[in-house]
Amino acid sequence: MVHRNAPLTETGRLRLARCVIDDGWPLRRAAERFQVSHTTAARWAGRYRAGGPAAMADRPSRPHASPARTPRRTEQRIVKMRVARRLGPARIAARLGLPPSTVHAVLRRYGCPPLAHLDRASGTPVRRYERSRPGELIHVDVKKLGNIPDGGGWRVTGKAQGHRNRQATAPGRHPAIGYGYLHTALDDHSRLAYTEILPDERKETAAAFLARAHAWYAAAGITIERVISDNGNCYRSRLWAGLCAQLGIAHKRTRPYRPQTNGKVERFHRTLADEWAYARPYPSETARRAALDPWLHLYNHHRGHTALGGQPPASRVTNLSGQNS
Repeated sequence: MVHRNAPLTETGRLRLARCVIDDGWPLRRAAERFQVSHTTAARWAGRYRAGGPAAMADRPSRPHASPARTPRRTEQRIVKMRVARRLGPARIAARLGLPPSTVHAVLRRYGCPPLAHLDRASGTPVRRYERSRPGELIHVDVKKLGNIPDGGGWRVTGKAQGHRNRQATAPGRHPAIGYGYLHTALDDHSRLAYTEILPDERKETAAAFLARAHAWYAAAGITIERVISDNGNCYRSRLWAGLCAQLGIAHKRTRPYRPQTNGKVERFHRTLADEWAYARPYPSETARRAALDPWLHLYNHHRGHTALGGQPPASRVTNLSGQNS
């Protein structure tokens, strides 16, 4: 492919060279005729003289030799450390005395996937999955979130006041501000999310949340078939199991120390923290909680999701009310 800024195509180079070699034009006259420098005209004329019309094609820009390239033995050590120890470019570079950019280039050249795409325990690429229809699998999880005191947290008042706000209740001191618990249900297929801020993560609270989430998804035309959770106490209770049986929901728990199995809701909580919980300095917890429902509507109906081809979750749920509002 000819470079976009190249003044001559292969045909133009051949015409220029033939004017100089075959017709005897002076270099400067040919250069002026084809609107290139005389050095360019001389280069193409020389290549035509040496190789004929075939020499007019582009040559690869790769150098004939790369004396500064990392030795193959060093490259093999880099790949071995990546495979055996699951280390990133910076840590490998520190151990081998190399620039991190060099290590990164070697890993890319050998096709090593990023650590984020690997299972750290086995080193094998993580197999991404997605259920085929809404409601086939719902991820549930709880995220603990510190409350904001009236007047604002440390982002507004400074770290010294923020430290005092975190202290436990004691004589002569104001009571601790406590925590809120984000209970979330996330549909695996559509990423449609339902979240509530509740006072704790006890079994009664989690079971009541599941009942409301079930009703919310039903109103959107989604029947929950299965839920997956971690091994928290609230999800291992008889109350939770009884409610799942009553609603006709199969319950599955992740294996211990494998949070990536429930990674979709974990990633949603990270997005929620970045774009809602800590997106701006709220003056109070009341103000932050008032902003949750508008943000959830934005996430479900308008915010593009990379896993959905840039479309919002609502695009995969045809019966969702307010889809285009």
